[in-house]
Amino acid sequence: MTLTAVAEAGEGLALRSPMGRVALVATVAASAMASLDATVVNVALPRIGTDLDASLPALQWVLTGYLLALASLILLGGALGDRFGRRKVFVIGTVWFAAASLLCGAAPNIEVLVVARVLQGVGGALLTPGSLAILQASFRSSDRAAAVGAWSGLGGVAGAIGPFVGGGLVEGPGWRWAFLINVPVAAVAIACTHAAVPETRDPHAARGLDAAGAGLAVVGLGASTWALIEAGPRGWTDTAVVSTGAVALAAIAAFVWRMRHAHDPLVPPALFHDRTFTVVNLATVLLYGALGLSFFLVAYELQVATGWSAVQAGLALLPATVLLLTLSAASGSLAQRIGPRTQLTVGPLLAGAGLLLLARIGADASWASDVLPGAVVFGLGLVTFVAPLTATVMGAADPDHVSVASGVNNAIARAASLTALAVVPVVAGLSAATSPAEVIDSYRLALVIAACLAAAAGPLAFMGLAPHAQARRTARRVHCNVDGTPLQADPHRCPTAA
Repeated sequence: MTLTAVAEAGEGLALRSPMGRVALVATVAASAMASLDATVVNVALPRIGTDLDASLPALQWVLTGYLLALASLILLGGALGDRFGRRKVFVIGTVWFAAASLLCGAAPNIEVLVVARVLQGVGGALLTPGSLAILQASFRSSDRAAAVGAWSGLGGVAGAIGPFVGGGLVEGPGWRWAFLINVPVAAVAIACTHAAVPETRDPHAARGLDAAGAGLAVVGLGASTWALIEAGPRGWTDTAVVSTGAVALAAIAAFVWRMRHAHDPLVPPALFHDRTFTVVNLATVLLYGALGLSFFLVAYELQVATGWSAVQAGLALLPATVLLLTLSAASGSLAQRIGPRTQLTVGPLLAGAGLLLLARIGADASWASDVLPGAVVFGLGLVTFVAPLTATVMGAADPDHVSVASGVNNAIARAASLTALAVVPVVAGLSAATSPAEVIDSYRLALVIAACLAAAAGPLAFMGLAPHAQARRTARRVHCNVDGTPLQADPHRCPTAA
C-alpha cells in the first residue's frame, strides 16, 4: 500500500477500529518515549554527575550529544522513511532508541553515557518524523485530523508528566531507570506497529539521499559544539579549540554551498525566499535557545545550590507546562483570527520576564514566592507564542514543501538549544563554579542571558512579520513541546505530506 493509494482511494485505517487504535498507540508510545526522555534527563543530571564523578562540561554533553545527533539527522530520517518505508524506518529507530537506552542505563562512566546519548539521538532522528508520518499515511482521510489531534494531546500529557516521572525515578530506583524505562515502552510500540501499521512510502521521493549534506551538518554541529564547550576549561586560544572551530566553520560553509547548488539538497533553499518563514525561524533560534537552556538551568540550580530533591526540582516548573498544555489550543485559535504577529511579539517578552523572575532563585528559595510567580509568567509567555510560531511556519510554506518546512523548523529549534547549552554556561562561568554561592551567581547571569534571548524574539517578530501574516489552522490541538517545535505537517492542507 502506498501513500498515494491511501490518499486517493480513500482507503486506510479507521480511528475507531481496533486496528486504528493499536496503530495510534504505536505512534504515541514511541514519540512519548522520546518526549519523556528529553524532560527526564534534565532532572537526573545532578545525580548523574555525583554518581559518575562528572564535571558540568561532561554533563552538558549528556544533553548536547543527544541534541546534536537528533538535530543533524532528523531531516535525513524523514527522507529515509519516505524512500525505504515509514514503518520500517520507524521500527528501526524505536529498536535503536531502546538499545541505546539500555546502554545509557548500564553506563559505567560518563564517557560511555555520552556515547550512548549520541546513539539515542540517532534513534530519535529515525523515529520522530515517522511517528507522525505513519498517522498521515495510514489513516483514511476522514480520520486523519482526529488521529493527529489525539497523538498531539497524548504527547502533550507525556511532556507534562516528564518532570514528575523523572524526579520519582531519580529519588526512587535511581537515575539509570530514567533510561531503562524506555525499553518496555519501545516493546509496546514495536508490537503495536507490527500488528496494525501498514507499510507506506512516497513514490515521488527523491531518488538520491543527500548523505553528503547530512554529513556536513553533523560535522559542523559536532565540531562547533565541542569547541564551544571546551573553550571554557581550555581557553579560547587553545590550539584544539581553534582548529576544531575552523573545521566547524568550513563544514557549515560547505553545507550552505551544497544547499544552494545540489540537485536534491537536504534543505531546499527556496524555503528561505519567503520572508515570513525566515523571520519565524530566526525567532525560533532565539526562543528555543532560551527554552532549552532555561529548563536545564532551573533544575540544576534547585538541586545543586538550593538543595531541593530531584522530585521537587522536577515539579518546580510544572505550572508553566500545565498552562501550555491546557491553553495552547485557544492560543492557536486566536492567532488564526488576529494573525500571529501580536502573539509572537508579546509572548517572547512575557517569557523573558518570567525568566527574570526565576533568576531570583537563591540558596533559601521558596517555591511559592521565588519559583511560582516566574513559572506562571514564563508559562503564559509559552502559551502566547508556541502555537502561533508552529502554525506560522506551516502557513509560510507552499504545499509541496510543508513537511520539509516543519522538519527544518524542528531541526533549527533543537540546534538552537544545543548551541545555547554549549555556550551560555561557559560564558556565565557555570562550568567552573564549585561552591553553591558561585553556582547561584553563574546561574543568575546565565538566566538573564536566556531572558534576553527570549525577549529579543519579540521585536524581531514585530518588525519582520507583516500584519497579514497567516497562522494556518492545523489538526494539532496541543502544543507542549519545550525541547523542539512540533514536527507536523497539516493533513488538511497537505493530505499526502509526510
